[in-house]
Order: sequence, then structure tokens, then C-alpha cells
Amino acid sequence: MDLLEYQAKELFHQVGIPILPSQPIANLSELKHLHIPYPVVLKSQVHSGGRGRAGGIRFVQNTIDAVAAAQAIFSLPILGEYPEVILAEARYDAQEEFFLSILLDYQLQCPVLLGSARGGIDVETLLSHMHKVVLDQGFSPFYARRLATKMGLKGRLIHGISAIVEKMYQLFIEKDLDLVEINPLAVSAAGEVMALDGKITVNDTALSRHLDLLCLATPNGEHKSNLSPVQMMGQTPSQKPRWVGTSQGEGNVGIICNSWGLTLTTWDLLVHQKSQPACAFVIEEKGSTTSFAKQLDIALEKMLKLPELQVVLINILGNGSTSEMAAQVIADYCQPFVNQQNTEDRLPRPTGTNVPRKRGKPTPTKVQPFQLVIRLIGGNLEKIQETVAVLPIYWLEDLKSAVEKTATLAGSKA
Repeated sequence: MDLLEYQAKELFHQVGIPILPSQPIANLSELKHLHIPYPVVLKSQVHSGGRGRAGGIRFVQNTIDAVAAAQAIFSLPILGEYPEVILAEARYDAQEEFFLSILLDYQLQCPVLLGSARGGIDVETLLSHMHKVVLDQGFSPFYARRLATKMGLKGRLIHGISAIVEKMYQLFIEKDLDLVEINPLAVSAAGEVMALDGKITVNDTALSRHLDLLCLATPNGEHKSNLSPVQMMGQTPSQKPRWVGTSQGEGNVGIICNSWGLTLTTWDLLVHQKSQPACAFVIEEKGSTTSFAKQLDIALEKMLKLPELQVVLINILGNGSTSEMAAQVIADYCQPFVNQQNTEDRLPRPTGTNVPRKRGKPTPTKVQPFQLVIRLIGGNLEKIQETVAVLPIYWLEDLKSAVEKTATLAGSKA
């Protein structure tokens, strides 16, 4: 599975590889609220190379220029792939550019360090200055310094580049990667290093051990989903969540997520846990925060009125403010149940739940209660959770734990 640049840089940040202030852009309106000052560079987020020469990288000085450039980039296919996201990133004054990479050599059956003192888009020059260090006896900082020396570096640069290689190897091992690459790794006049671009390839057979990487999978990426029985149930107007469901009408688990990639991943993980998802709501985050809250409220209202669902897993991936907003919407929705007498370890259904009439049988008079598993990351959620603490709601941060809890609850007797 190949990651996009902005996803690779998220992993770089986790291990301490320096990256520039940046902001993924999925909608032109987001350019009016950039968190980074102009001038900025806009980069098409596609898996193909050669973005610069194809016109997928543009420098802009203000919002008007940024909107025009972003519109052009969104409309520009690079080797047949249109970007769903553009990365807005701060400018950087680079004095030198290097190439660094660690890849798994399947012929040698060991990792290999690669480095070139002439990084950038000129591939022929880059390759003519390429140096290699084979890690056939394990890794130590000595090999990182050896690569830097072979690249012809001197003084402080040897230490700076070696430190980056060590962090790249840490990421390579921890995430079971086939490839981690930085091109270019820029050096400023003051000797500071900065990863201006990044590429990561994850070993597909190791994805089950890294659920955080599965969350980065996109519908157009290399990851193949097991979501074969799922079909989209029509287009919905703006500010309403999109609905997907099984054509067979089977399953007892509902999913609410805030991206297609996260939805596919969550569905796959539940299937791997022998659970049976029935449907999912995908919240579009292209509008305002009010739109996000409204969509989540609509998704809850519709999802919890489906009588076949025993468990609903809400998996929202975002920043702290997104998590707090989602938690508040959920708490507000469940607040009417707080004062109800409930001796079960489940929540009562909202009024108006549709109960299907079975042929030859009367309509059931009792609707089965439901359970909520909520996975949110970051934010100050304790005060919000306290308002519904008496209710059997499971708040979790770890995706694996949330999926396992959902599967366990869905397999238990109502």
C-alpha cells in the first residue's frame, strides 16, 4: 500500500523527522482559512511521480491565487489519477537537496540504505551520485554515518543526515515498511534539515498488525477492501451523510465514520473479527463545522432507528476539536435517555423506530435496545463523557479495542 505525501509526513512527524507546517485541502473553501501564512506551495496528492513537471505543484502568494491554482490542480490528472486532496505547505529556502531511502531488497533479503548528494527531480543526476549500504548484519548508527560519508558529506551534515537515517530506520522497522524515502531532504543556509517530500510503501501482509496504517487507506489506493456486498444507496444532498448498506440486508452492526477510507477500513476489520456489518454512514467533512455536527446528528437519528442493528460503532478520526464536537453531539443525542429507568446494559431505542412486519405474524411490540461503541482521538472529552456516564456507552481511543468490543457486543445475546 502506497501512502500519499501528506500521510507519509504524518508518520515522519511521529518519529521526529522535521517537516514544514502544512494543511491538507479537500475543498476550495478551506483555502480561505489556512493555518499557515502565505506564500505557500500547493501540491497534488497522487501516487504518481512527476507532479512538478505535470503542473501538480504550484507556488501562490495569496488566497485568490491559491483558489485558482487549487482548482486547476484538482482538475489535473497525473497518469490518469485525479487528486482528492491537495497539500498546502509553507515555503522553504533550500541551499542543498539530498535523497535518502531505505528499502527492503527481496533478492538480498535485507534492508538497504540509499543516499544521493544530488536529490530533487533530476533523476539521472540523482542516480549518478547514488550510494548504497547493505544492512546484512542488522542496523547500528555506524551504518547511517557510513552512508553520509559515502555521500561526500562533512562536518555537521554527517551528524544531521545520520540522525535522519536513524529515524527513518526506526519508522521502517516499527511499521513493517517496504520503502521509506525522502526526496528532497533540504538543507537551509543555517544547516537545518527538512523533509520536503516523502514516500512510504507499507508491506500489505503486515497491515493487520498496524491498524493506524489501515486508517490511511483511500478508495483509490492500493489497499483492496473486503467491502464486496456493499452498494451506495443513492446520492444525498449536501450537509447529509452518505449511506451505504448491504444488498442482502444482513448484519447487526452499524458504522458511522468521517471518510470513505476509514469506513472501508472499519468494515474490513469488523469482518476480520467475524462480525456482520449491515450498513454505514459516511460523514462528508467538506463543509463547515456546523455541517459536520448536523450530519452526525442525522446519522445517529437514522442509524438507531434501524431495528436490526444491535451495535453502532462511531469511528471519527480527526483533531481534538473534531473529537470534542463529535462527543458533544453524541452526548446531546443520548441525554434524553439519562433520566430513563434502564436496568439493562443497553440503551433504549429512540421513539419512532421502524419495526418490520413479518408475513403471517403480528408486528412485534417491543424493539430491542442498542449499544454504542465510540472511538475518538484527542480532545478534552472527560466533561462531556460525564454527562452521560450512567449510560452503557463504550468510549475508546484504540481502533483495535473498539473493533473487538463491537464484535463482542454484536455476538452477544440481546
